[in-house]
Amino acid sequence: MPRDFERAFRCRHSGEAFCSGATFAALAILSLPGGPLPVVRNKGGTIVVESCSFEAGVRLEVYKGATISIGKGTYLNRNVHIVAAESVTIGRGVKIGWDAVIMDTDLHGHSGQPARTKPVVIDDDVWIGCRALLLKGVHVGKGAIIGAGAIVTKNVPPLAVVASPSAAVLFSVSEP
Repeated sequence: MPRDFERAFRCRHSGEAFCSGATFAALAILSLPGGPLPVVRNKGGTIVVESCSFEAGVRLEVYKGATISIGKGTYLNRNVHIVAAESVTIGRGVKIGWDAVIMDTDLHGHSGQPARTKPVVIDDDVWIGCRALLLKGVHVGKGAIIGAGAIVTKNVPPLAVVASPSAAVLFSVSEP
């Protein structure tokens, strides 16, 4: 299994499987210079990326049967980590700050139970600040802003601004 996007560039329009049961469809990913290339850990899932930009150190981790989908014009800054055991969907024009983590799973079970998963959905035009943490089951509405260091465990309404470790809604605006 490749440790970076070089092979993905070669098969960007074919959707070719490059490890057992895994597919990757990339349409013009731009990996910016200045450090390690993005890393993909694909354990049998599907990754669909439209035209977007990834900074150095971005990591995508997808498990068997899971999907990561990233929309056109989305920007992932340094060391963003996305983990999907079921589904992570990121819309178009989303800006994600450095060291942010987005995951749809606990990654481990508890008391003999398997790890729990719930899809994560981030709508279009969302801004996510550095070191924000978006956990399983959240839906972030269109145009929302997630402040730096916020820990998002509940849905965020469209056009809301949330901040602090509790990701409290500071205010919401309405569309003009």
